[in-house]
Amino acid sequence: MLRLGSIELDSPAIMGILNTTPDSFSDGGRFTTPAAALLHAEQMVAAGVGIIDIGGESTRPGAEAVSEQEEIDRVVPVIEAVRASLEVPVSVDTSKPAVMRAAVAAGASMINDVRALTADGALQAAAELQQPVCLMHMQGQPGTMQQRPHYDNVVGEVTQFLRDRVAQCVEAGLGEDLIVIDPGFGFGKTSADNIELLANLRQLADIGPPVLIGVSRKSTLGAITGREVDQRLPASITAAVLAVQRGAQIVRVHDVAETVDALRIAIAVMQSDNNE
Repeated sequence: MLRLGSIELDSPAIMGILNTTPDSFSDGGRFTTPAAALLHAEQMVAAGVGIIDIGGESTRPGAEAVSEQEEIDRVVPVIEAVRASLEVPVSVDTSKPAVMRAAVAAGASMINDVRALTADGALQAAAELQQPVCLMHMQGQPGTMQQRPHYDNVVGEVTQFLRDRVAQCVEAGLGEDLIVIDPGFGFGKTSADNIELLANLRQLADIGPPVLIGVSRKSTLGAITGREVDQRLPASITAAVLAVQRGAQIVRVHDVAETVDALRIAIAVMQSDNNE
C-alpha cells in the first residue's frame, strides 16, 4: 500500500488522466464540461483507477498558457463534481499557486506540478496546503521545451535536479512523506533521452520518494513504433509495465482498464519471482 498524506493507493497505482482543456495533445476538447468529465471519471473508477488527475492547462509542446482564472474555471467545477459523486482521490495538474489553493478547497488532495513548484509562490502554497505534491523535471517551458533539448548525462542531470528539489521542498516545510517525483518523459527531452531514463528508472527510485511516470501515448512511442497518437495503446502499456518493473509506483495513463489488466499480470509475475 502506498500512502501519501490522506491518500491510500495500491502500489503500483494507476493515475487516470482527465483533461478539461480544448488543446491537449491526445484528448483535447473531449471533457470540457463537468458532465462529460464526470462520465469519464466514472468509467475510470469502474476500470480500477487509483487517483484521477484533472488538468486545465495543456502542457504539450508548443502549448499556450492560460490565465489563473480560466484554469480555475475549468478545473474547479470538475473537481467538485467528481468529489461529490465518487469515492476517488483527485489530483490537480497545475503550476499556479492560486489554482492549487482553489483546487484543494474544492476537494483535490494532491498537486501534480510539471514545474516542480518553481513558479513564484508555488512552493509556499504547497507548504501551506500540506497535500501530496508530484515534482516533475522539465528542461525549458512547454512552448519551447522540444526545441533541441540537450543533456550531457540525462539520467544524472534529472536525478540531481529531483534530489535537490526534494531537499529544497523539505527545507521549505513540505512534509517528506508528501513528495512524489517524476522524470518528465517528453518534457524537454529527445526520444533517446526518454528511453535512457526509462531504462535507468531505478536510479531515480533510489532518491527515496515514490516515482510517478507518464509515458501514455507520448511521441517517443510514436517515434519507435511509427503509430499515431490513437494507435499507441500497446506501446503505452508496454512502457508502463517496464516502468513498474524498474521501480515506478504511480503510472499516469489515458487507458485505465487496459493498463490495470497488464499491471496485474506483471505484478503477479514479479511477486512470484520474489517468492522463489
